[in-house]
Formats: sequence, structure tokens, C-alpha cells
Amino acid sequence: MAKKPNPLKITDLTFRDGHQSLLATRMRTEDIEAIAEAAGKVGYHAMEVWGGATFDTMHRFLGEDPWERPRRLRRYVPKDVKFQMLLRGQNLVGYRNYADDVVEAFVDEACDAGIEIFRVFDALNDERNFETAARAIKRNGMHFQAALSYTVTERKMGGAIFTLEYWVEKAKTFASMGADSICIKDMAGLLAPDDAYALIKAIKKATKLPVELHCHTTSGLAEYTFQRAIDAGVDIIDTCSSPFANRSSHPAVEPIVVMLQGTDRDTGLDLDRLNEVAEYLERIGPKYRHLLDTTRMAVVDIGVLMHQVPGGMLSNLVNQLRQAGAEDRLGDVFRELPRVRKDLGYPPLVTPTSQIVGVQAVQNVLFGNPDGSLEERYKMISGQVKDYCYGLYGCPPAEINPELRKLALKGYPRGEEPISCRPADILEPELEKAKAEVGDLAKDRKDLLLYTLFPTTGKRLLRVKYGLEAPPEEWKPRTLEDAEREAELCRKALAGELVEKPKAEPPAGARTYKVYVDGEAFEVAVEAPEGAPPVVTSVTPAAPAAPAAPAAPAPKPAEPAPAPTAEAAAPAAAAAKAALEAPMPGMVVDVLVGPGDPVKAGDVVVILEAMKMENALEAPADGVVGEVRCAKGDNVAKGDVLVTIN
Repeated sequence: MAKKPNPLKITDLTFRDGHQSLLATRMRTEDIEAIAEAAGKVGYHAMEVWGGATFDTMHRFLGEDPWERPRRLRRYVPKDVKFQMLLRGQNLVGYRNYADDVVEAFVDEACDAGIEIFRVFDALNDERNFETAARAIKRNGMHFQAALSYTVTERKMGGAIFTLEYWVEKAKTFASMGADSICIKDMAGLLAPDDAYALIKAIKKATKLPVELHCHTTSGLAEYTFQRAIDAGVDIIDTCSSPFANRSSHPAVEPIVVMLQGTDRDTGLDLDRLNEVAEYLERIGPKYRHLLDTTRMAVVDIGVLMHQVPGGMLSNLVNQLRQAGAEDRLGDVFRELPRVRKDLGYPPLVTPTSQIVGVQAVQNVLFGNPDGSLEERYKMISGQVKDYCYGLYGCPPAEINPELRKLALKGYPRGEEPISCRPADILEPELEKAKAEVGDLAKDRKDLLLYTLFPTTGKRLLRVKYGLEAPPEEWKPRTLEDAEREAELCRKALAGELVEKPKAEPPAGARTYKVYVDGEAFEVAVEAPEGAPPVVTSVTPAAPAAPAAPAAPAPKPAEPAPAPTAEAAAPAAAAAKAALEAPMPGMVVDVLVGPGDPVKAGDVVVILEAMKMENALEAPADGVVGEVRCAKGDNVAKGDVLVTIN
């Protein structure tokens, strides 16, 4: 078939944003390798295989060295298909701004690992957070694609902030910084078709650069938006293989290929190869199906058009509330989200601001009073919100609520007056300090960067990598056989075919999964004896949420108790303690006190990372530290006692 004069180019997101959107970024490298050769021969312009959340989830949950994935995949994918990554500007692949020496080293090592196209974005669209990464990318001779983090204040483009002129001016700024192309990054699926047409036309006219369009299908608009974008002359669009498409992911590639066949925008992609990839993903799908949220009947979430929460952020919120035993508060969180976003100056909801806004909204609902004053709403303020209010993330599109800023910066270690300079200008170089901390455990600069970006979980990966500790049980891969056995047992449980047995504790070493089947939850215990395949040992319906207890009648006034004797009172006083409990599930990042240390109520004693945000947990009372029941790196459940105070 003769090549058309103006083919639409396609970037494949299946092996990064596809499984990040649907499967919590849990796809293993070995499962990608098995189909990489076929995917590489489809005819894609580029394949996004790295960046975003992959760096975090690979080392934290899969036990894989993230630097190895691009190298391994390049063995199977032809050189003419470019490898692409998503880079969060000065945040890199983490959740805060890093010093310039870290950014420069990371880009250098990413180029060495095989990344050729760097899609760079900043959650606030603050061009100052692009500068260091852009220079390093250009110095390495790679492609710098500047992304606009698209958002709205109403339901369409316009209003007081996010006008057509706003986006075009941002694109012109990025072009002046040396961008090789512009990406419109529509992470929540909010870009309306006619707005896309106007925006693409205007950016191409103003910058003369190629324009790529990235739309999530959460709201159901994306396919219609793509149609108008193609009419407007968009150069590249992002799609996924059909099994990893739709819901909160991206449009499926196959219908678009067929739609454009025979036109002057014919993609030229190989449908037979596309079918081979899709069939493979369907075959291995059961290994990951437990991560797919199928509790909703609808594939389209029209709620995003009202609350503007991106799909990945939504799944995080639901999971956070589930872990806290507060799924029934999701409606309250949706009502609080736009208020928090307004308080913080209308940041686009994309990593890390989606986590910053989302987690703060959850904390306002669970620990504050959403109907009260600002101080009553913001009872617990995450460390990242404090950093944001200080200016460490950059300049938001609108002004931060002055009352919130004052509250957040009260006692803030860097100072109570926010900065106005480029955030990285006040950050000291980090690599030498990190090198002194990690010592010989980091064998090269890639190891050092892993530790620098993720000190606790990165160090654990390095210790396992170099044989200093055994890999944790949760890193073991799930097999198709595991999935088939669990599905069969769940089917029998739903059909009432299982004989009810007294519930027993799972054996030591068993792993417990919560599996959702047709809206019902089951707890499945999987035993994996050494040297033997995993065996499902029990399937039980998950315990339903306990109903609220009826209010007890007010007790009658009791007769005054006789005063205790001195001998009886002394032991009771000695036993009196206050306990700091984990307010939510999370990982202990730091413990700032030890047994015997004096503390005052309000002193920060533990730093807890929950929902990817750090929270400073304060002593509940004056006294002396009794027991410290947690250590750095510990995973804790809601209600676990972390520190006792005598």
C-alpha cells in the first residue's frame, strides 16, 4: 500500500499509561517482553514504555529495577520506533521538586537507558520547572516535547483563567525554550471536540511545531475530540491496544486505524499485528484483573465532567477511603475537592497536584469538619500542601487562599513567608548528601538516583538486588494459574457450591487478596509453599461494613464513687498513657523520638507517608515517650499504636 502524504502518527501508551490507568501500573516487564516484538512491528511513531508512575511501582511493588525496563524492551523493538517517557519536570518521577543536580543526572541516565522522546510537563504549567530538564534533554540530543496540562474551571475552555489565549501563550513560551513538539495533555478527558479544534489550529499557527494530543476516555469525550483534532491537522495522537483502552485509559487504536484507512490521514498501521497484541493481552489479562475496578456498570464516568477528577486520581481516592473504612464518604470528598482546589489556586489535577488536592480533601473529610471554618476543615495539613503554599511546587494559575497559606506556613521550617523565585533555586544539591547516606549500597549513579528519589523503598530494592535481604512475599508475581483457581472458587462461592467450613486463619506465608466478582467482595487466601506452585486455601465473603449501632439511652446519674486510697491511685497513675495511633494506613518515613524523650502535645514525633503524601503526626499529650512501636519503612494499618507517652 502506498504511503499517504499526510499520515496520522500514533504513539502507543499500552505499556505505560494504559496499565497505569487501569491496573495501577502493575504490569511486569516479563509480560511486556513477551509481546514487545509484535508491538514494535505495528508501525507506531513511538512507544511510551517508561516514566510516570512506573519508576515508583516497579521498585516498590514489583521488585524490579526500573532502569532495566527500557534496555530489556529495546532488544525486541526496532530502532525506528522511538522510546518515550513521561517526565514530571523538576519532579522527575517523584512527588516533589528535586535539586538541579538530580534532574540533570536523571535525564542523562534516562538517555543512557534508551529514552529518546521526553514528554515533560509541570502540574502548574510553570515554565520555570521545565528549564533544567529541557537543557539536559537538548544537551543529550534527544526530543523535548513540552506538555500543556489541560484543565478548565467550568466544563469547557474559557472563563477567567484557562482561555484559548492562556494555552497559546504557554505553547509559545515552550517553543522559545527549544521544544521540538507540543503535547496537549488532557488527563481527565475534559477537552471538548470544538475546543480541541480551535486549540490545535491556534498552537500550530503560533508555534509551527508538531502537536500531539493525549486524551483519557474517562468522560466519554475522547473519541469525538480525536475526530475534530484530526480535522484540525493534529500530527500525533495517543492510543492503547483495545484490552488496555477505555474506562480511565485512552481510545483504542484499532477503530481509529480502520476509520482512517483509504483517507489522506491513513495511519498505515498493521491490523494483523494489532490483533496479535490484543489477543496476547486478553490471554494474560486474568493475572491483572483483580486490579481492574469493575464495580461500576458504566464504562464512561460522566461524573468527571462535574468533579473533574482524573480516572487514576479517582481510583486512588476510592482505594484510600476503602483502606480507611470510609467508602461511604466519597460523596463528601467530591464536594470538598473543588473547594480545596480553589483554595490552592486552581492547579490542574495531574501528578503531583492531583494527589496533593485529593489527599487534602480526604483529610478534611476524615479528620476535619468540611462544614466548619477554614481552620476546622484543615485540621491535618499534609507536608506537601505546606510545601505547595511556600512555593516549592511553583506558581499556581490563581492566588492561594491567604488564610490557608498563613495556616499552612505557621511554624514551617523554611519560613512563614512564601518564595517567588524558581523553586529549584533554593534547593541545595542533593546527590553528594545521598551518596554519603547510602554508601556502598549504591554501585552506580542509577542506584544513587533510585535512592535519592525514593530513600526508603529505593534502599529496600537495593538491599534485595544485592542479596542483603530476601525479597518480600508481596513481590512474587501472580500467575495465570493463581487467577484461574481464584476465579473458579469465587464462581462456586457465588453459586453456593462450597460447603461452609469454620473460618481458619490463613497459614503462615499465605497472601490474601480481596477479589470483586459481580459487585460482591471475597477474601481469597493463596498459599505458596517453597518449591511448589501457589495453592488457593480459602475463599470467604468479605465482611460487610458493620451497621451503625443504635444510640444508647442516656444513663441515669451515677452515685459519686468513693475516693480511691493513695495506695490504689498510685498504680493507676503510673499506668496512665496517651497513645499516638496511625490515622490512616501508610508507611513510616521517619521516627523523630526515642524511649525516654520528653515531648509536648503538638510536637511532631512520626512522619507517615499515606497516599503518597507525607503527614507529620503530633504527640497527643505532654509527657515522656514510653514505647516506640514502629520503625522507618514499616507499613502500618489505621489504628496501629505508633508511640506511647507516659
